[in-house]
Amino acid sequence: MTDWDRDYDMLAFGTSRLGGGVLIHRGSTPAEVPSAPQALAEQADRLLESAPAPHLAAQVRAMRAVARYLGGERLPLAEYARECLGLEPRRLPESVFEEAHEELAAALPGASGSTADRLRAWQAAHTLEPIERLPGLVADAVAETRARTRAIVPLPDEVVECRLVESVSFHAAGEYEGGLKSTIHINRAIPFNLADLLYVVAHEGHPGHIAESMLKESASTEGLRARFMPSPPFVLSEGLGLLAEEILFPGDEAQVWLNRHIFPKVGIRPDGSDLAAIHHAKNVLWGVWGNAAFLADEGASDAELVGYLTRWALYSEEEAASALGLLRPSPMSPYVFGYFHGWELLRPWVTGHDRVRRLLTEHLIPASIGG
Repeated sequence: MTDWDRDYDMLAFGTSRLGGGVLIHRGSTPAEVPSAPQALAEQADRLLESAPAPHLAAQVRAMRAVARYLGGERLPLAEYARECLGLEPRRLPESVFEEAHEELAAALPGASGSTADRLRAWQAAHTLEPIERLPGLVADAVAETRARTRAIVPLPDEVVECRLVESVSFHAAGEYEGGLKSTIHINRAIPFNLADLLYVVAHEGHPGHIAESMLKESASTEGLRARFMPSPPFVLSEGLGLLAEEILFPGDEAQVWLNRHIFPKVGIRPDGSDLAAIHHAKNVLWGVWGNAAFLADEGASDAELVGYLTRWALYSEEEAASALGLLRPSPMSPYVFGYFHGWELLRPWVTGHDRVRRLLTEHLIPASIGG
């Protein structure tokens, strides 16, 4: 390990320990790390002078921005997010969400009631009960998504488990644990919509987060000791995650596969919905979260944020209230922009398997896209 590598790890651990971000790391922990935000920011300045690769420099700039935030600097959210994510987030016009609502209205079964009510009825009709059956169904989806990903990029043999977890803030999370072992964690407290099975498993697993972590770690000559978020590489990771189902199951292939292999096992009958259109609209509505983050940064009340999420994201009031903690200003506030903006950036760029392979094996950042 070079001096630069050691100092990079110290910066990453120091920033994360102060509550400035999430760190993905395997290996030894530095014995000593800077403990003051100003010292972390100064170390980041030094590291930027000799960063060996663009993706490492991008993460150092993100850590510097977070360290300065922890030290009391409060930039406008768009500027802070640009420093963290390597792109300029923007507030979307609500007409974008209106178009997504129209897409949902055309794609959902039934014709009476509001689009929000029809969406909730469709979700309820596809909710798995009891959720203890989910790991077996996830295993079926993992086998299919791995097989289809293997047609894009070689994959080593790997053990992928599904664990139902409690007392977590996420719905699902994919974790590559090293040694060709991975886990998809699913929050058992949130009802699981089986129509989203491939959408979730492809995002968290293959060709999403697990595949990317595994392939980049195995191919890396410089190591992946510490990956920090929020940072530019994770914009592309989340964008790829939202694209993952569409990449593997173009057109109506996801719906066909679920109707053939999953729904008969749980007694769900085809209902005439258009799953691809529903999931496209769902990806567009990730933009609501970015707008809500801007509102929170401007001092909007909890009631105003709940109202915005119920109106435009079509959440229930309970769902919106549970999301408030993710929207309140914090060092991690920029991360929410990565979903919509990463998806929007990658969708026209991912025109074939070659570019999917690049996302899975190269250390790209938003500035890389287009090249």
